[in-house]
Amino acid sequence: MFYIHCPYCGEHREEEEFHPKGQAHIARPADPAACSDEEWGDYLFFRDNPRGIHHELWVHAVGCRKFFNITRHTVTYEILETYRMGEQPTITAESLARAEKSAGVQVANGGQQTVGASDSAVKDSKGAKV
Repeated sequence: MFYIHCPYCGEHREEEEFHPKGQAHIARPADPAACSDEEWGDYLFFRDNPRGIHHELWVHAVGCRKFFNITRHTVTYEILETYRMGEQPTITAESLARAEKSAGVQVANGGQQTVGASDSAVKDSKGAKV
């Protein structure tokens, strides 16, 4: 069972009070009328499904009923941070890759490979808003 910290009401509650709503930080097309059917379909239906760090949209359905974002590791199910709508995450796959690269761990160029995040890098990031 997850225990999730709501960044709005400050409560640390069981996951049953919350509902996941999909991937976070999806940008709506600037001019939807000018989008092709393929672009609009990509926006509506296609989402990332990484193995590693993932940013998700959740709602505190039983509590304050506000939407917020969670940074979660999809392999271990560990919640690394929660943050309010409109804020940017402090933990990303790229930031973990940079930390590992400086520690001498081999990482793909640009930190794009989320699979390579070691357990130690994830544990080091636990100081964020959890």
